[in-house]
Amino acid sequence: MLPAKGAYKLGEAKVAREREVGTLWIGGPLSWMEQLCLKSFVDRGQKITLFGYEPIPNLPAGVIFRDGREIIDTDDFIKYEQKNSYALFADWFRLHMIHQCPGMIWVDTDVYCHRPMEYDSDYVMGYELPGEHRVNNAVLGLPADSDILQQMLEFTSDRYAIAPFLPRKRQEQMRKQAAKGKPVHVSQQPWGVWGPMMVTHYVHALGLEAHVQPLNAFYPITFRERFKFMRRAELATGLITPETTALHLWASNKRQLGNIHDGLPPKDSYLEKLVQDHNINPALAPIKGRGKATFDGALIDELDLESVSVAADLTGGARSFMLALHHKFDCEIQLVNCNRRGKFKEGDQGWLQSYTEFLMDHDVDPGRIRVIRDENDLRPVDVLCNLAGFGDRYNVPFLGKFLDRCMHSDTRVFMDVRKGSGAFPFLKKFGVNTALSSREEDGHEITRIRVQPKPPEPTSTEDGWHEIARQLAGREGWYRPGANGHSFLYMPRASDTLVVTFDNLDIAMTKREDRRPWGYSFIKDHGWSMLGVLAGGWTWYREPWVHEQFDALRDEGFFKQFRRVVFYGASMGGYAACAFSAAAPGCDVVAISPQSTVDKSVVPWETRYKVVWDRDFTGRYGDAAKVSVAANRVSIIYDPYEPLDANHAARFTHDNVQHLRAPLLGHRLGSSLNQMGILSPIILGALNGTLTSEEYYGLLRARRGSPRYQRELFKRAVAKGHDRLAKALGTHILSTNPNRAVRIGLEALTEEAG
Repeated sequence: MLPAKGAYKLGEAKVAREREVGTLWIGGPLSWMEQLCLKSFVDRGQKITLFGYEPIPNLPAGVIFRDGREIIDTDDFIKYEQKNSYALFADWFRLHMIHQCPGMIWVDTDVYCHRPMEYDSDYVMGYELPGEHRVNNAVLGLPADSDILQQMLEFTSDRYAIAPFLPRKRQEQMRKQAAKGKPVHVSQQPWGVWGPMMVTHYVHALGLEAHVQPLNAFYPITFRERFKFMRRAELATGLITPETTALHLWASNKRQLGNIHDGLPPKDSYLEKLVQDHNINPALAPIKGRGKATFDGALIDELDLESVSVAADLTGGARSFMLALHHKFDCEIQLVNCNRRGKFKEGDQGWLQSYTEFLMDHDVDPGRIRVIRDENDLRPVDVLCNLAGFGDRYNVPFLGKFLDRCMHSDTRVFMDVRKGSGAFPFLKKFGVNTALSSREEDGHEITRIRVQPKPPEPTSTEDGWHEIARQLAGREGWYRPGANGHSFLYMPRASDTLVVTFDNLDIAMTKREDRRPWGYSFIKDHGWSMLGVLAGGWTWYREPWVHEQFDALRDEGFFKQFRRVVFYGASMGGYAACAFSAAAPGCDVVAISPQSTVDKSVVPWETRYKVVWDRDFTGRYGDAAKVSVAANRVSIIYDPYEPLDANHAARFTHDNVQHLRAPLLGHRLGSSLNQMGILSPIILGALNGTLTSEEYYGLLRARRGSPRYQRELFKRAVAKGHDRLAKALGTHILSTNPNRAVRIGLEALTEEAG
């Protein structure tokens, strides 16, 4: 194996210098390509720092994050306007990073670590084309005090400079414009004027060719050959040589990945091999756009819902978005089999089969895919997609019945609107819309929008609930409406057991056909009394009126009339069940994935639920982990591998706490338990006081047959290097069901062993 230039040869006494790399990201969450490249450095043991100007929610573990203002303190992110690319700012930033961080090597976020860069020289750069002339800057290291760096910093200090390396004709045009008082800003100049063009010029002008690595070091697959990364893996593998260290994957491939491959690595491609090697799930972070083009996967960043139970696609145009929703929320996917006039007729639409195959090929359980073939089967959904459909290619009035049947108070509709289609006036009665992106197709302006229902009139939902609640309470019970949509509903039955549940009024009224609080039928069937506490939105019940009601119930001895009182809730409701249990000392609490508090001064690591960050979490019902000490038993059911949920669970430290772990089932583990058929017996056991740890973990054995659990367990075995265990586990899983993710992972392990 040949050593790279500047590295020490094997056998020499001096060890190659350990290098740190740095890069920059502007533009919100990372796609799987950036995650892959960043994680590859971590996995290869090379220290990597990502600079950014805002928090990045899906940064791979092990990557160091630093504020970009440490290097350039600015909010002026200049870009190549013709391509709508921040590559121009990155060209400028990398020079200052190298200058201020001596020894740090710059890498673009589409550079993959094939093997660590252990170059001794501070000059780290490479030719990108045969002929050894053009130098790319996707990988760039320079001495902090070098002439080349100083000259490039000086050149880029003038945003109207006329580069001596541009074609003479272009230089002459720019001089004429400058003479007229209209100099050409760098953002309007050719692509790469502060990038490869500039670096190439100064390398040759200063005679630094001896410091440039050969083509194979970083660019063995050239720009013209970049599509080989998306074809059979062996095509790319055959071009990578022993000289290759950091491998440029060419983010230009994003356009084809988005247009043809749903923003995901093509099957059996080199890119798919890499994401499998580094345990990246592309479905959670699909390619979202390139330049001015945006793909449907980008919609995952435009969704403002905390949870999604059901998502539906009307026209078959949102495959990667639906896949991302499923992997993020474990939601059901509905595919609506209607034609361009909104009619349900015999025979499936042409897109249904390939769509279904696509979902199953990307680890969606067939049981979570439902094809709607009858108008009577339409139900409210959380997300409805209508891309390239009604309002763009088809007449928008045919959309009406789907909006009537499928929208509830929190539904989000994503659709394309062609200018002049009449869609915007049509949509006014259904809600308000937000423009997300625009494009031009066949001479028509197309706007992609998000529609959400108008906020209800202050009393409309409550009025409907008032009547329902009074009927449910009957003569023996009572109903207490309160401030900002909060209410208490008491339904007496036996005096033996009272179950106190916490729910969201909007969900009860708009997402459930029976318009009942959570668990109503379940609790009624067991003859238990029920106190339903409903919130007027995502408030975490931090409303003084709610606190006053619990004080009053406590003081009047309401809870003491029952032999047993159980507080139950999940997530927000789980927090409330624990917090308000203080009003009924000696009660039992059952909480699924609860928060202990959302007070940022107490749990600064809690990055979710911004909607409630400004609420007051102090007082007698504030910190659930502390005030729940008065309960008899607090059963916390949570996934220990969900870091934030595990952190909250760890704050419950009193002797009355029973921690019940549900590994690898996620925050919304209730839906996973329900799919396994064990949610009801677990809740029943918890509510009637018979659920022991032994019984719980006995029921939880059912997860062994869950494809999601099997996939996560297999991936963790691989990630920890337990290859023998992973092979045995994978073989067992495939003997019980055709788990695609496990099959691919097992094949990769077998190839490595061979």
